[in-house]
Amino acid sequence: MKAAVLPDEGNLLEIRDVELLAPGPKEVVVRIAASGICHSDLHVIDGHLPVPLPAVLGHEGAGVVEEVGPGVTRVRPGDHVVLSWVPSCGSCFYCGIDRPDMCDEAFAIQIQGSLPGGGVRLRAHGEEIYHFLGTSCFAERAILHENGLVKIRSDVPLDRAALVGCAVTTGYGAVMHTAQLPKGASVAVVGAGGVGLNVIQAAALAGARQIIALDRVPEKLALARRFGATDVVDASDTDDLVSPVLELTEGRGADYSFEVVGRPETIAAAYGMTRKAGTVVVVGIAAPHLEVSLNAFSIPSQSRILTGSWYGRSHPDRDIPAILDLYMEGRLDLDGLITRRYDLQEINEAFAALRRGDLARGVITFPQPKGDA
Repeated sequence: MKAAVLPDEGNLLEIRDVELLAPGPKEVVVRIAASGICHSDLHVIDGHLPVPLPAVLGHEGAGVVEEVGPGVTRVRPGDHVVLSWVPSCGSCFYCGIDRPDMCDEAFAIQIQGSLPGGGVRLRAHGEEIYHFLGTSCFAERAILHENGLVKIRSDVPLDRAALVGCAVTTGYGAVMHTAQLPKGASVAVVGAGGVGLNVIQAAALAGARQIIALDRVPEKLALARRFGATDVVDASDTDDLVSPVLELTEGRGADYSFEVVGRPETIAAAYGMTRKAGTVVVVGIAAPHLEVSLNAFSIPSQSRILTGSWYGRSHPDRDIPAILDLYMEGRLDLDGLITRRYDLQEINEAFAALRRGDLARGVITFPQPKGDA
């Protein structure tokens, strides 16, 4: 099969012929229909997120089950599925306290470049090719543990369903689960990319009375208004993100702020634009070596809640089908997230566009038998 392989950090992705081994116990082969272009993949390409290489990247995908290994019970051939990059084990401490997003086994495979239980199922010219986040869906086919798959309704276009594998669930969950945003709240969202737009539309769905979107790209601010922002702040000509939000909130700051960029300076800004006793939710993924500096006195004296949100604190089996139902009911917009579709051969062009800030979401699409996509 054809797959996009990152040979080493700082290099371009290479389209290679990769061998996919037969599925082992509890493993499933999925024919990929679509895979989203995400900043997390770009962080790996740039060397900001260290993972075992060479690897097939891609973690935001959807497709059709093609083959199942021994003992698989969750899906069967022909099922339409969304890939989940947090294949929670169901038995560790964190799964036991109803936090599958913090699953120990899921974290382990992210570090090891393997599938749950260990092992690598990708080869090229006799060399092992590592898995990325247990998904590796920049390829015509992917092999996953069954816990990394969510069966979905078959009437959802798979290129839209793919986005729910990461960007949509992450943004939606940050609002609905991590923040548990109350109706009538004021919200500031730093970053109006693929995930930020989903924070915005989830906040609108939750009934926020004011949604302030901040970004450096005017086209993204226009999209933010489409997705529900009541106010926008063009940050292209200023480093001061806090003052505009204070001005728009009668000097108090937002009740809730969401940082969806993953930089120390924007995390600190999100903290500063939040009112006393408000809540700051950090969604953006920063490089592991970076540190954030906050005023120590402000922590008790302002009593803000500062928390992170990993995969939207989601339960994929519950949230992904629910989000797709909202889409089919016309209550969430997935169509407007897709800026452009690309072939696999154009994947480096897609990442160049992402780096320039040209994309809300780019999507790699793969040819499918008629009726499947």
